[in-house]
Order: sequence, then C-alpha cells, then structure tokens
Amino acid sequence: MEDILACIAQYGDEIAVVFLPGVQYYTGQLYDMKKIVAAGHAKNCIVGFDLAHAIGNVRLNLHDWDVDFAAWCTYKYLNSGAGGIGGLFFHKRWHDDELLESGDEPLVRLEGWWGHRFETRFKMTNKRDLIPGAGGFKLSNAPPLLVAPLMASLEIYDSISFDDFLRKQFLLTGYLEMLLLDLNQTLSSRANESTTTVIGIFTPSDPRQRGSQLSLTFSAPLETVRSRLDSRGFVCDVREPHVLRAAPSPLYNSFVEVLRFIQALKESLELDHTKAA
Repeated sequence: MEDILACIAQYGDEIAVVFLPGVQYYTGQLYDMKKIVAAGHAKNCIVGFDLAHAIGNVRLNLHDWDVDFAAWCTYKYLNSGAGGIGGLFFHKRWHDDELLESGDEPLVRLEGWWGHRFETRFKMTNKRDLIPGAGGFKLSNAPPLLVAPLMASLEIYDSISFDDFLRKQFLLTGYLEMLLLDLNQTLSSRANESTTTVIGIFTPSDPRQRGSQLSLTFSAPLETVRSRLDSRGFVCDVREPHVLRAAPSPLYNSFVEVLRFIQALKESLELDHTKAA
C-alpha cells in the first residue's frame, strides 16, 4: 500500500488514470481505496477500481470515497453463476447533466439504445438523452436468465446486516488463520522442520487489510495439495506459481466447515511429512 501511494506521489504528474484492484486477487490484500483516491486526485488523476474480488466481500463506499469509476463481475462473492453479468459504478461528477451544468462537454462513449432514458427512448429523435450514471452505458437489455440468479443473491444481501456479515467474516477467516498457523507448527515439529514453513499465509494478518480470502503456500507441490483436497470434497482455487486461495464466505460457510477443511488439509499434508519423519 505504501508503495502505491509513493508511486502516485512520485509519478502522478505523468499519470492520467490510476486503475487498481480493490482486493488483490493473488495476495488477498484489501487496499485502502479512500487513500488511493485522495492521492490520485491530488495529482489530478482519474481513479478507478476493479472490484471483482471486493464486491460482496468488503465494505464499499465508492461515492463517499470520491471514486471516479469502478467495474466488477458478479459470479464470485455475489454468486450469480458462471457468465454472470457485470457491474459498473460511475461517479455523479461524470454524468452528462453535471458536465453540461459546469460548462463541459459530455463524455465520448460507446452508446446503445438501451442506455437512453425510458421516457425518450421510443421517440426516435436521434438525440443523446442518456440515463444518468452507469445506466447510460447499457447497450442492450440484460439477459433475463443471467439477471435472475443475481437478483436472488442481491435480495439475500439486502436482507442481512452488512455489519453482521463483516463481524462473522472477521471471526470466520480469523478462525481459519488460527487453525492454519497451529497446523503449520504441528507439521513442522513432527517432521523436525522447525525452521521450515510447511504452510505459509500470503495474505496480510491484519483483518483490516483483507476480506474473506487467505492465500496459502505449501512446501509440498501445489497441484498435489489441490488434488488431495479435491478428493476430500474441498474445491480450492489455485493461482500459479505458488498460491492456493481459501475463502470461507460468511453468507453460507460455517465454523464447522472451516474445521473440516483444516482436517482435510492436515490429512493431505501428512502424506508427505509422515514419510519425511
């Protein structure tokens, strides 16, 4: 995070757009988006974020943080399913009405009929009258079969307290981290490898700098660990060259499931370290 702010401070006068992830996909680190926006704007940069691993996972106050734009997919934490439609945030300052009022020209963009206001859409005047905000970027209607599962997921999110969601996330991922550290110590001692990290956690230990995800590394071959976990009913995500991502979701995962995952991981790693002992 410090490197990002230092880079913007040093090279910001040469940068037009700062575009970063909200949560880094490989490490699982949650960036302080508010600070990045402030640093970018201080250098007259436009600042946007890829929120693929942040939406439905961490708290987002994009307008209040003064974010210029953001985009995300919905098939990860929002559970819309493979091929699910994407999302877009577009700060009010870039709306046509706001730009015209301040004497600026509207933005040049790829336009579609579906992005025009419903009140004037069917008048066929060939005049630009876009929906304010992200809606003005729509080119055509969204496929109903893709909207349906996303709506179901969003209704669930809308029915819960996000404070409660984050409270459980803090406990659930913290519980996973505690068990992983304990398992690493056990396996390292058993194999007389007290100086070797059997399990490494690549994600910041500070809960304020992460969401649900922990990125893990192993002394055993990554694909071997993944295959053994898969055979025990746990489907984890591998990102080459070194990381296996585990992300218990507060929305539907339990503490018992986290414990079962650790037991499966222990069995998987013991196959190597029992032989080594």
